[in-house]
Amino acid sequence: MTVPAPYGGVRAEVPRQLWLVPWVLLGVTALVQSLVPGWVELGFVFAALPPLTGLIYGPWRTAALGAATVGLLMLPVTRPGHIGDADLGAVAAIALFSVLVAWVRGRYGRELTRVGTVAEAAQHAVLPPVADRVGPLACAGLYRAAQVAALVGGDLYDVREGPYGVRALVADVQGHGLAAVGTVASLLGTFREALLDEPELSGVALRLDRRLRIETANAGDGPSELFATAVLLEFPPDMGSVRLASCGHPPVLLLRGGAVRELAAEPAPPLGLGLGPVEPEPLTVRLAEGDVLLGYTDGVTEARDASGAFYPLESRLARRCAGRGWQAGPGALVEFVWEDMTRFARGVEDDVALLALRPERGGGVVRSFR
Repeated sequence: MTVPAPYGGVRAEVPRQLWLVPWVLLGVTALVQSLVPGWVELGFVFAALPPLTGLIYGPWRTAALGAATVGLLMLPVTRPGHIGDADLGAVAAIALFSVLVAWVRGRYGRELTRVGTVAEAAQHAVLPPVADRVGPLACAGLYRAAQVAALVGGDLYDVREGPYGVRALVADVQGHGLAAVGTVASLLGTFREALLDEPELSGVALRLDRRLRIETANAGDGPSELFATAVLLEFPPDMGSVRLASCGHPPVLLLRGGAVRELAAEPAPPLGLGLGPVEPEPLTVRLAEGDVLLGYTDGVTEARDASGAFYPLESRLARRCAGRGWQAGPGALVEFVWEDMTRFARGVEDDVALLALRPERGGGVVRSFR
């Protein structure tokens, strides 16, 4: 599963109650004007209502309220004494201008919605939501881009089943925001191909490293070098263990019972830097029933509070795991970390990715790729 974003899509619907505001104001103004002495000047309220309506309604409803406003100003009982024929013409002109504004706003609003929908579909194609289950592995992922209105940035994760078991990737590309989306797409494509061909995690890491070097060579006027940190996980069909390979990435956390500990594999250099052979030494860890693994990017641990202190992920997670009655399932885990981190930090200043995995022996069907 992918935890829902805390905000909606591009298009925002106007609440039904807000649609009534201009009409209520018009009715109240007309009633008050009919009851007070003629020297009370409420003409400015009548004149302000069509522009207000144009910010809420489309052109047809704005035109209807503008016509109602002009009509009320023509009636002796609701017409302020200071409103002459010239003033009435000015209000009518304001109403017509409000209709034009509403039309322009609606046109560009529809265009923005269309462009936003296409962008959202393209971004989901690059980083699709992780499935609730991949083979016998229960999964939950969360991604938040630091760049406003972006769904994809420089962090990535993926979980796929292949001939060598279920493999997962969590990585952090240099930079963030829309500029990193092309590199993210290249790395994901390479990972999905390599997991089918490479019998060892070190071979997958070498393929990812080669892809980044090719990206650097083809960058042209772009950045002089591209690099990424990554951690690879491999679960054999029996789900009795996990193998981890790290390329300069933060360690995976293992939640077992009420305890949390780091699974720190011997790291290789980050991908794409060219500092030496990217051949990480895998770490194999036996798994117990109910174990949950959490991969994350440094956007989590580098989040700061108002005093400048970093978010202490491991200690806060250990405190929560020790709490009575809390079940650290994949979905609950990523929700807790995100909510706790955003309460702790001043705001999300970097891309954030979380991937929680729980092996379930006998909980799924292992497909044959032979």
